[in-house]
Amino acid sequence: MRIGLITGEYPPQQGGVGDFTRELARALIAAGHEAQVVTTAISQRRSAITLSQEDGLQVWRAITSWGMRCWDQVASIAHREGFDVLNIQYEPAAYAMQVGVNFLPGRWGRRKIEMPIVTTFHDLLVPYLFPKAGSLRWKVVESLARHSDAVIVTNDEDRSRLSDPQRPISNLHVIPIGSNIDPKLAGEFDRAIERARRGIQPAEFVLGYFGFFNLSKGGSDLMHALKALSDQGLPVKLLLIGGRTGSSDPTNAEYAVQVEKLIDSLGVTDRVIATGFLEPPEVSRALLTCDVMVLPYVDGASLRRGSLLAAITHGRAIVTTEPRYPIEGLKNEESVMYVRPNDPQALAEAAQRALIDTDLRACLQTNVSAAAKLYTWDRIAAQTVDVYQQVLRNARRATPTS
Repeated sequence: MRIGLITGEYPPQQGGVGDFTRELARALIAAGHEAQVVTTAISQRRSAITLSQEDGLQVWRAITSWGMRCWDQVASIAHREGFDVLNIQYEPAAYAMQVGVNFLPGRWGRRKIEMPIVTTFHDLLVPYLFPKAGSLRWKVVESLARHSDAVIVTNDEDRSRLSDPQRPISNLHVIPIGSNIDPKLAGEFDRAIERARRGIQPAEFVLGYFGFFNLSKGGSDLMHALKALSDQGLPVKLLLIGGRTGSSDPTNAEYAVQVEKLIDSLGVTDRVIATGFLEPPEVSRALLTCDVMVLPYVDGASLRRGSLLAAITHGRAIVTTEPRYPIEGLKNEESVMYVRPNDPQALAEAAQRALIDTDLRACLQTNVSAAAKLYTWDRIAAQTVDVYQQVLRNARRATPTS
């Protein structure tokens, strides 16, 4: 099968959607399929369209604008390469809040692209459009879902929202994301050496946080919890792993500044170690350095969160917030510790338990490592191929025979 994966962001841009697309493409190729990536051009000039081999993948850096003119550019590549199916990886910030891709599967886009289109929603956030657009923003997202030949969501929260009994989305599937960071990348890992390299003393505990700061990830709750642990005299450091803001969402930078000011005002600056942006092998080593990962999502833990999947895959003890829907493989007090969202004190208490109780921590690590087998890339690719094959069968049945 020849597959075109469409994404508004792609490495070296920092962002989960681009990382996901790269890993999915690799897994599809490993399963015997042909997968290419279609993404944003490096330059806005049409003459700057490039096709390159990147990490063993064919990457078209071709789309100069994600407005309506992207239809012609996507169609040109799709027909030239003879794709059997297109898979849009959708998250509005990745497309600079432009909505041309939202209407690609619609009537006018279909005149140019005569092949099945599957859309994977990485979240159901809405694009900006224009001031006071109101409910029109959701309609733009809904249009993409309704006109796609199949829809993939990464978690049960988004499945529930698209399963409106009055106007349900047909051909809807739930396939979780995997970790963009493979623990094998860490290579020969010596935890003591890694801790010493980061200035962590042998007797100190290490809490970890991975990912960008934004309003939904509970950065301020994390810092208040760190303050509470510090006030109790616990020898603890917080390792902030990775870049703070990413490449796509400008609101991340504003929130990151707020969190940095909070760190200073709480007097915990000497307990925070920020790595800055790291390449995947360094991310993996940093994750393995941590005793406990603390991920206080304001809207609850979810399989849409790449940082959660990275912690699971690396077999870390995890303290996070209660999910709105059960997460397969994660059971409170056995493979994860859940606390209420927006409760820094509960967060601190759970983190302290996991740090001090070595038997509990070992249990959490063992059980979460077993859960990681549910979220491997070969499994995700196989489930995704099943969706592609279904839409291709439907397309063949819908084609009139002569």
